[in-house]
Amino acid sequence: MDAQLKRGLIEVCVLAMLRRGDSYGYQLIKDVSALIAVSESTLYPILRRLETAEYLTVYTMEHNSRLRKYYAITDKGVRRIQDFLQEWAELDQVLAFIKEGAGHDAQ
Repeated sequence: MDAQLKRGLIEVCVLAMLRRGDSYGYQLIKDVSALIAVSESTLYPILRRLETAEYLTVYTMEHNSRLRKYYAITDKGVRRIQDFLQEWAELDQVLAFIKEGAGHDAQ
């Protein structure tokens, strides 16, 4: 899969996971990996980028006497999911056109 496409899909998957509830990095890796392969070295830069874009916020809570970073989706992040779904619907039309053309022999 194209690296940029994969990165974009991971971004939206992370936002969709956070729409279900706040989470932390390790849990997000486990949850997203069930859909698409992701490593720590891929996820954490994506989380920073999403935070910079104000699609999510970060806060810390104590867990087992250690501070853990949690991520929460913002209203802007929810709108990003909606925008992605609209974009995907448009891409789906293009894909259908390409598939239809691929099924025809060149004359």
